[in-house]
Parts: sequence; C-alpha cells; structure tokens
Amino acid sequence: MNYYHLAELVHRQADKYEKKDALLQRNDKKGKWKPISWRELSDKIMQTAKAMAEFGIKEQENIGIYSQNMPQCIYTDFGAYANRAVSVPLYATNSPAQIEYIINDAEIRTLFVGEQLQYNNAFKVQKDSNFLERIIVFDSTVKLNPDDKTSVYFEDFLCLGKNALAETTVKVRMNEANPEDMATIIYTSGTTGESKGVVLHHYNFLEVLRIHDIRLPQVNDKDTSMCFLPLTHVFEKAWTYYCLHKGVTIAVNQDPKKIQETLKEVQPTLMCNVPRFWEKVYAGVQDKITSSSGFMQKVFKDAIQTGQAYNLEYKNNDIKPPAGLALKFKFYNATVYKILKKVLGLEKGRLFPTAGAPLAPNVDTFLQSVNIPLVVGYGLSETSATVCFYPEKHFIIGSIGTIMPGLDVKIDPANNEILVKGKTVTSGYYKKPVENAKSFTEDGFFRTGDAGHLEGNTLFFQERIKDLYKTSNGKYIAPQAIEGLIASDKYIQQVAVIGDQQKFVGALIVPDFDQLEKYATQKGIPYNNRKELVANNDIHRMIESRVEEHQKDLASYEKIKKFLLLAQPFTMESRELTDTLKLRRPVILERYAAQIEEMYKE
Repeated sequence: MNYYHLAELVHRQADKYEKKDALLQRNDKKGKWKPISWRELSDKIMQTAKAMAEFGIKEQENIGIYSQNMPQCIYTDFGAYANRAVSVPLYATNSPAQIEYIINDAEIRTLFVGEQLQYNNAFKVQKDSNFLERIIVFDSTVKLNPDDKTSVYFEDFLCLGKNALAETTVKVRMNEANPEDMATIIYTSGTTGESKGVVLHHYNFLEVLRIHDIRLPQVNDKDTSMCFLPLTHVFEKAWTYYCLHKGVTIAVNQDPKKIQETLKEVQPTLMCNVPRFWEKVYAGVQDKITSSSGFMQKVFKDAIQTGQAYNLEYKNNDIKPPAGLALKFKFYNATVYKILKKVLGLEKGRLFPTAGAPLAPNVDTFLQSVNIPLVVGYGLSETSATVCFYPEKHFIIGSIGTIMPGLDVKIDPANNEILVKGKTVTSGYYKKPVENAKSFTEDGFFRTGDAGHLEGNTLFFQERIKDLYKTSNGKYIAPQAIEGLIASDKYIQQVAVIGDQQKFVGALIVPDFDQLEKYATQKGIPYNNRKELVANNDIHRMIESRVEEHQKDLASYEKIKKFLLLAQPFTMESRELTDTLKLRRPVILERYAAQIEEMYKE
C-alpha cells in the first residue's frame, strides 16, 4: 500500500482491517492485555487531531511527547501528522535540564507527558519557560500540582475537538499535506556535545516503508511485534510505523523492567532490540549450561554445535545439510531450542532485528545456533534508522549486513568513514547550519561519524571515529568491539575500555552484583558492602580470568591488561550514559581521572 503522507496510514489500514487488533495494551494491575482495534485506533487518532486543531496547534508547529511507551504516544504522533504538525519525542528518562534544552531549541508550546515523573519535571520547567504554555497528561492517575492552572488530562483534552469546525480544519490540513512536510525532530543523545535535533520528513518514512517491503516480504498481518525500545528511539519509531504499514499487531510494553514478564504473556513473532538485551540472554544461558550436570553440559554443547553447523554452515550458505545433521537439528529444535525460547517468551519468534551498537560475534553465533531468528543491522537517527541488515541467507557474522535498496553507501578513503546518500537521509539538523555544512560532503553524502569497510554490498562496522583510541605504541583500538566481548559475561554488567595515548588498553568494569554476590557467598568471601567486594583480591582474580577468556582471540595490543572494578554503575542520572544507554566517554574519563592515572602508573 502506498501513501502520500503518514497522516493517512492508520485510517487506510482501519478501512481494511476494521475490528482486527492493531494494538495491545497491558493492564498492569491484572496482567491482562486489552486489544485496541484498527477502527478504535483510527478514531482515537482523529479525536486527538481534532482536539489539537481546536487547541490552536498550527501546521508545522513542534509539539513534544515526553513519555514511556503508551498507546497515547501513537495517537499523538499521528494526530500531529493529520494537522501537519511536527512530533518531537523526548525520552521518559530525560532530566528537567534535558527537556528544558529541547523545549527551548524546538520552541515547544504544548507538551504531552506520560506519568507522574514526567509531569513533575515538565511542570518544573514550565514555571520558568519562555515557550512551554501547557501540559497534557496521558495518565489519569497523575496528581497535578495545586498551582497548576493550565494542564489537562488527555481524555479531557480529547473532548475539545467535538465540533464541526475542528473536524473541517483537520480534513483541510490532511488534504493539503505533502511528503515534504517535516514529520519529527529526533534529538540525538549527545555523547560528546550538546544534543542535536535530527529533522525527518514524511518522505523519509515513506521511503523506509518502501525499501523494507523489498527486504522483508515475510512480515505480514499475522505477526505480533513487541514495542519494547522507547518510541523516542528512531529504531523503534521507524519499526513501529513499518508494523502499522504491514497490519502487524503491536503490543505496547510500557515498563521496560517488565519485559521478561510481557514477552512470555504476548509471545511476539517480531521485536526490534539492542545488543545489550541479547548479551544478557547469552550470559544467562551460559550460566545455566555451566551449572548443569556433566551429561547435560554435553547435550547443550552438542545442541549448540549442531545448530551452528546446520544454520551457519549449510542453511545460510544455501547448501543441503547431511541427513544425519538435519535429523539431529530437527530433534534439538523440538527440544533444547524450543525449551530455551519458551523460557524467554520467544518461542513464536520469526524476526528479531537488533542494532544500536555492535553485537559480539560469539553472541551472534550462539543465538543463530539455537535458532533464534536474529537479524543484525545498522542505522542512525539521521538515516531514519536502517542503512543495512542481514539478508535472509548468505549473511556474514561480524558484518552489519547488506545495504538497503535505494541507498548509496561508500567509504571515505581519508578516515574510513561510512558515507550514506538516499531518500531516508535527514535534510539536516534543526537550526544548526554550521553543523549541517560539516555533516555532508560536497556531493551530498551524509557523514555518519562511523568507521567501517565494504566488501561488495556487505558493510562492516569498525568504531565511532571519535571513540577510536590510539595507544602510545601507535596501535588503533576499537573500544566498542572489546566492550561487546567482555559485557557478554554473566559477572559483568558494564565495561568502559580506555587507553588513548597510553601504553596498553585498560578498562573500568562494573560487575553484575547479583551474580557477584552469589559467587562471594558460595566461595565464603566476606564483605560488608560492594566497595569491599570489588576490592577483594579473590574477586579481582576471578574477573581477570574471565576477561582473559573472552579476549583470547584478540591481538595482544587489543587486550585489556589492567582494569578497575567499580562499586557503582554508570547511570543516566550521573550523565555517564546517554538515554540510549551509550557510554559518555568524556564524562567517564573525567569522573574517574584519578583512578585511571593510578592504574597506569609504572
């Protein structure tokens, strides 16, 4: 199905599907999922659109959505599009200072918020804001500040549009809508500097739908997708729009902490995710294997080796497997793999795209071996998400897939930077002419800031160029690749590799304290607090042996020679992590400067 504008997408689908489930929303008190039909979704979006028109929201005006994933986010997005307004998503975890910056930069007058935390932060900002005039609250249980005279609840807001004039305004705007309209401004995480607003137009998303149709013919209206990543993230936003386009039922996961419960309840066939999720799956399974009896360990290992041979050596290369291997694979698929996927809530899985950071090859190989349909890819906010991903067959472990149709990708010979050109690429950063001039080549290619290389149509990621380290011996180090290997360990939660202009590679490691405390108890290691635990020599030696095991295939100059165990995790609140959980390396290096200096002393 082709569209001229995202404003019409849901309504055309509603005409086609009517009472079929479009969304699923969880009632947290009962743990039940309430279906929202396509017709109900269409009606809610039109109610939202009419209320916006009555509220005085203008064409191409920026409106903010500061919320965790909720159906109301989708109503608001598409209600804005019906008015030719621009949706500006903010992470539910954003601090008052972060939302104040975005509100001021995008000159947001109207902000939709999710729950109590978002309302409290927004109201705090509104009191001194030159731009923010009113707040609309999705959650009806939120308690408004007694001094708040302008905020309204979402359901009350919807009542504003119940008049013929509002309906006429929306219809006129939808008729005048065109693909050149700005659709959204997605603010980047800002790992090294201030956040930048990535401008995406309707034509960007329409091209996303077109090229994914070519690459993903297997996605259909029988599928159910778990909406887990924040809808603020371009990966989830673009994927959700694609699912709506394909008639997929979308289960909206509101609380990220409940994902293990909700996966088992919904049993989705589709879900996009980031590598950290799969690293923890890998670590959990490895823990299960090592704690099993000797006989079961042999069974698990044989099942993994069988799956690796069947899926990666034969099926992926389009070669018929030997009869004996095919029989063993069929047996393990009905037993070991099935049990594993059932425990995770992934037994019905057909396609699990993953992107956002490098996935360690050993984790990727394992997941492919146990028949979890993982699809590794790569993209940016600036490219409306996907630049490339694994093809159905002939993918290469360690790559980030083959280039999407309609995109032109090349490598800058000066610094190996990945350059991208095509209709999914942003027109530029919002109100940043100087930055825009630096971000595009003279022939119109976008500079991704990532280093990589091409082999035919297959792209390989090396590292963020600004994150590449050069040791004092002149060797280049790609920290993310090393971090991915180490973070797959069950005893390790976070890793920050360091070593720029140093003699060797070092690391700051945050243990998984749940696992580490169990280990200490089993081994009779005394401690009173986490600071004492990470200072213990036996703990340090154990972590050291595991780090060494994970980096056995690295070159000597890439290996972590020394590390420091931290008693506190890197957090968004401390500004050490972005809202997409990427490391803010300059902040970490500054915060732990004294400890790092001590570690590198002779």
